[in-house]
Amino acid sequence: MPESIAQRVHRILAATPVHDIHTHLYDPAMGNLLLWGIDEQLVYHYLVSESFRQMDMPFERFWAASRSEQAGFVWDALFVRHSPVSEACRGVLTSLNLLGIDPRRNDLAALRRHFARWTPGEFVERVLGTANVASICMTNSPFDDEERPHWEAGFARDPRFVAALRIDPLLVAWPDTCRWLRDRGYEVEVGLGERTISEVRRFLADWTRRIDSRYCMVSLPPSFVWPADSDLSRLISEVVLPHCREHGQAFAMMMGVKRAVNPALRMAGDGVGLADLSSLQRLCAEHPGNRFLVTCLARENQHELVVLARKFRNLHPFGCWWFTNTPQLISEITTMRLELLGTSFTPQHSDARVLDQLLYKWSHSRSIVADSLARKYELAAAAGWDVTDDEIRRDSAELLGGGFARFLGR
Repeated sequence: MPESIAQRVHRILAATPVHDIHTHLYDPAMGNLLLWGIDEQLVYHYLVSESFRQMDMPFERFWAASRSEQAGFVWDALFVRHSPVSEACRGVLTSLNLLGIDPRRNDLAALRRHFARWTPGEFVERVLGTANVASICMTNSPFDDEERPHWEAGFARDPRFVAALRIDPLLVAWPDTCRWLRDRGYEVEVGLGERTISEVRRFLADWTRRIDSRYCMVSLPPSFVWPADSDLSRLISEVVLPHCREHGQAFAMMMGVKRAVNPALRMAGDGVGLADLSSLQRLCAEHPGNRFLVTCLARENQHELVVLARKFRNLHPFGCWWFTNTPQLISEITTMRLELLGTSFTPQHSDARVLDQLLYKWSHSRSIVADSLARKYELAAAAGWDVTDDEIRRDSAELLGGGFARFLGR
């Protein structure tokens, strides 16, 4: 019996290597910055915030515990005393399953022994091969005191791990960053005069070349407005956008995050707000020579973002980020994007902070994207267009990173 359209799409999309366009992973040469293993999976901030809903434990006690003790608390709360039905918990199960590890034993010590058998290099190869990931775009901050020394010293790069320049402190904490830049030999002043603008652009150029970044990026709060009488607005207009044009860089904006809604949760304490996409509209309209990569945290922003992308070809929507990274919303958002944009977007990025997460995030997302794409092909076939396997391969490659690379001009 011939394969159905859905079967063909699932088969071909699963076999298509993915270029993961945004993660928080690191080149293996950076040592302990690359996180992996069961304990790191369990102390991932998605799971930490969820576990506190099930634990009667002071925040201070949790944070004072060792990494392995924290992982034990999360395992007990979410996998022993309650069923692991959330998407974040299912992710741990999927990752273990794809590594051939049985998670049903409820024995964290046994799981740790499984991971202890791998060297970091072996584990990288196992995960990338199993997840069928061809390249990983990191998030690289020159402001990070742990990461920066690796770049300054230099190291043999793994070509599968490519860089993106993260510039949040520059844009959202300018007075502090001004002092930081001055301490490193850049002639800058808080007042953002002509000399300061030139020096900040020199800083971005230095780091763009040093790490060979694919794009520069920032996470922005719901309060972001452009243009405005603010350091943030001026730095974007006079530093970031000219830099991006000069160096062929896209500007990635991850919009709508509320920082530290609950500070006691630390990294897990951020929340979501509605972004003002009229600012994005003005940026795209007034700077047609710039390219904008954008993802929004709020579900309520998704339709407007897609409509803007129909109007501005210098805007590329990507991914289902953080609170939208659930099967129901990935399906809804991907289907809407296909219906309004065709294949001219990137449906997903892993946002992985732990290497193992590539396994579940791409296994889950590939299936959902395949379902949405297959349904569109079925509707096209009903209207007289029979899709070929070659067309499915072309479209799958486009959606799993090819369109993103073309948008960047690479």
